[in-house]
Amino acid sequence: MSLVSLDAHTLFLQTHARNYSATSRRKSDNIRIVTPNTHRPEHEPDEELLDKLERYDNFYDTTKSLLVLFQIMGVMPIERRKGKTVFRWFSAVTGWAYFVYIVETIFVSIIFRERLLLILQPGKRFDEYIYGVIFISILIPHFLLPIGAWRNGNEVAKFKNMWTKFQLKYYKMTGTPIIFHNLTLITYSLCVLSWVVGILIMLAQFYLQPDMLLWHTFGYYHILAMLNCLCSLWFVNCTAKGRVAGWIAENLSAALHTKESAKKLAEYRELWVDLSHMMQQLGKAYSGMYALYCLLVLLTTIVATYGCLTEILDHGLSFKEAGLFLIAFYCVTLLCIICNEAHAASRKMGPEFRERLLHVNLATVDQRTVQEVHMFLTALEKNPPIMNLNGYANINRKLISSTVTSAATYLVMLMQFRLTLMRNAAITAKKNGTVLPHQNTTTFG
Repeated sequence: MSLVSLDAHTLFLQTHARNYSATSRRKSDNIRIVTPNTHRPEHEPDEELLDKLERYDNFYDTTKSLLVLFQIMGVMPIERRKGKTVFRWFSAVTGWAYFVYIVETIFVSIIFRERLLLILQPGKRFDEYIYGVIFISILIPHFLLPIGAWRNGNEVAKFKNMWTKFQLKYYKMTGTPIIFHNLTLITYSLCVLSWVVGILIMLAQFYLQPDMLLWHTFGYYHILAMLNCLCSLWFVNCTAKGRVAGWIAENLSAALHTKESAKKLAEYRELWVDLSHMMQQLGKAYSGMYALYCLLVLLTTIVATYGCLTEILDHGLSFKEAGLFLIAFYCVTLLCIICNEAHAASRKMGPEFRERLLHVNLATVDQRTVQEVHMFLTALEKNPPIMNLNGYANINRKLISSTVTSAATYLVMLMQFRLTLMRNAAITAKKNGTVLPHQNTTTFG
């Protein structure tokens, strides 16, 4: 090939390449490349989903009165947004809680000091020192409120959101929304009753206890109301879980007679596991307050019962013993309500579900349904519906018996110590040649 033909061939290739490149650029300009929006925030809320969560969250509507009351009292400053509950350390609601707590702390500290000075007065009997501790111990929950309640604010918000998501999931699987009939009215009534009971108990102490001044009682009203509201909250949650467990059990029985029984069983098993996790989250979210609750009930019950017995032995029946008995009865009642409600909810989610599954006639269903029944029973075993206060204690009827046993043990110890003091006082008086009256006159100071 000559040099001329080679140069012509090279020129032809270069021209063809330039034309192909220009054509490609024109085509590429006419092609619109669609790429996903990578700049969208990862956690941007879905408005449609939030609307559904808000629409089917009947549990929030049921417990809204308690939530607002806790906000006003500064007990749990959580906020409700559209379809979501949040807790923030710096917000208007939390700021109000700080303000209320500071004002109440100033007044409660004055009452605490006054009650402490009454106990430390010289010449008091040993028994008066003991049951004088009752009204000091009732003030302690106020000082521990930030540690017991606010510290678990995020866990409380998580528990509320679990309820919200569960209700939407229940509606999608069953086609029926969750509606707690009459529970809203009960919740409103409990809010009012919590304050009324707290005020009446302290007014009764003003009339029955000789050293209880009227202005002292104002430092106890919000504390007893808080304890009553916590008991009400526990009652409402356990009642709601028990009702939902019953509805799932009814749907489970009906699903066994349908063609897609295996699929329905899998869905209801998933709902049951979510409900069990919510039960565990309830104890975790409020573990600080309810653990303190149980300790306060135990201490107050022991001291109040001891005061009743010793006053009756020394002076017979009087108004003072009636006041101490009222406090002991009040504390035991709160404990029984909490334990009985937890026991009832756990029974509806555990033994009653297991009984329904064990009564299924496996010979009349297909193999896949049999597998789902076995998997449901395994889920019941691996996720027992137990009310646990984040590892501190299990809330059930056994807690009542263990509390009574502990109270009886400490009462015996206090009575033995009291008899020892009386015996030593009698020996000392005999040596000094004086005669003691037939009562406990052992004094300190």
